[in-house]
Amino acid sequence: MALISVAEALEHVLAHAAPLDAVTVPLAEADGRVLSSDLKSRRTQPPADVSAMDGYAVRATDVQNAPVRLKVIGEVPAGKPFSAKVGAGEAARIFTGGFVPDGADVVVVQEQTSRDGDSVEIQKSAVVGRNVRTKGLDFKVGETLFSKGHRFRARDLALVAGMNYPDVPVYRKPKVALFATGEELVPPGTEPGPGQIVYSNGFALAALIRSEGAEVIDLGVVRDNLEDTIVAVRRARDLGADILLTTGGASVGDYDFVNRALAAEGVDLSFWKIAMRPGRPLMHGLLGVMAVLGVPGNPVSSYVCSFLFLVPLIRKLTGRADLVAPTETATLGCDLPENDERADYLRSKLADGPDGVVATPFRTQDSSMMAPLAQAGCLVIREPFAPPAKAGDACVMVRLDR
Repeated sequence: MALISVAEALEHVLAHAAPLDAVTVPLAEADGRVLSSDLKSRRTQPPADVSAMDGYAVRATDVQNAPVRLKVIGEVPAGKPFSAKVGAGEAARIFTGGFVPDGADVVVVQEQTSRDGDSVEIQKSAVVGRNVRTKGLDFKVGETLFSKGHRFRARDLALVAGMNYPDVPVYRKPKVALFATGEELVPPGTEPGPGQIVYSNGFALAALIRSEGAEVIDLGVVRDNLEDTIVAVRRARDLGADILLTTGGASVGDYDFVNRALAAEGVDLSFWKIAMRPGRPLMHGLLGVMAVLGVPGNPVSSYVCSFLFLVPLIRKLTGRADLVAPTETATLGCDLPENDERADYLRSKLADGPDGVVATPFRTQDSSMMAPLAQAGCLVIREPFAPPAKAGDACVMVRLDR
């Protein structure tokens, strides 16, 4: 297959993806989930006119010539409606959240009163509605307050609770099966032997998957042979994965078995080479309803490719509309040479400059180097065959932390 562009590759990845089936989850578990249907309020808030302050519920006509003295006919605490009606020359002691009694149309704050037994002096006049939260001020029964496709934030959950929903309809979390290939990989905490390296990709990718609202099926490290790789692919399918993400083994070397294992299982690849750096050997295909994404084994390549392709795919399955991280304009912090036929995604530092954000690519962009990836704030995007650029020029970048 010929190299295809990043845009073409992303189009292929998203072409057959659609939001998963709807499920109902407890409100306490709804943060970050995406609504599968509109959410209408089940109640009116507040359900009646209530006091916004501690004070006295009175008639505005009785206090327009304050100071005046009124008879106190009772108390109205929150949660206990007052059965009597406030008439001419009367007042009711009321507390924040208390239902405003019939007849009263204003609440005078207690700091503007002086109590003496069963009477109170109102020291300042007040207009109708002062310190009263009217019925339905916040929302009304039947009002659509959240639309299908909305992703819940922490502050949304208070409103949903106030709408009287103990649980909500959302799209199911995608299941992402993950395995790495490589005889040379050993777990962290191990002293690597000759030719061995510490396995790192899976930890970053699993965290990225979870941060996007998906579940991880960790299949670990698979040995470099065709039989074990086929078994891992089948296991991902049998465990109901919506996405299979593989790292390593996606190239064409003698010990790269992912491509052959996928072919043996009937996966029809839509592409397996892409015109970008890092990440040229990137694969995508379908095994039944399971999407397959094979990213390179180098740590930077695996993360950047997952950031650019896996994240939008997860987001589409979860019902989100904001699939792709937005690009921004920044000031370039160093000179860059002309580019070749591949798009570059350069790990770069971000800093505030006199005219806005400055993005400075690291001098060395080797795809095995994890420290610059951890230190980067963004990826500076260089299109294929981009001409040389100077420090101070405008550049396009995408933030890594979203």
